[in-house]
Amino acid sequence: MIDWIELIPPVDYNKLDVTSKEHPIFIFKHSTSCPLSKVALLRLEDAFESAPINKFYFLDLLRYRDESNHIAEKYHVHHESPQLIVIDHGECVLDLSHLDIEPSEILEYLRFS
Repeated sequence: MIDWIELIPPVDYNKLDVTSKEHPIFIFKHSTSCPLSKVALLRLEDAFESAPINKFYFLDLLRYRDESNHIAEKYHVHHESPQLIVIDHGECVLDLSHLDIEPSEILEYLRFS
């Protein structure tokens, strides 16, 4: 199972950006009331159950919508739910939403990064 790091305001974006210089980080924006978001979450957890990679951050959209808006603004992405954003060296390098959140996309990115 993924060892999620929950993003709880106030989020230290400088720390996230510094961490992303060591290796890519993953921010999963999840709506607990959305069945599609639950499917995306389960896909990620199933795929990375035995081989956790890098840092996976979790943002509960229903509790922290303002924080989600801040992430969208900071990393220049359109707000989606569910959404997986990959940050590398302080920049968004991959933005997946809805059924496009596929573990194969993440693994492909990591293979070529």
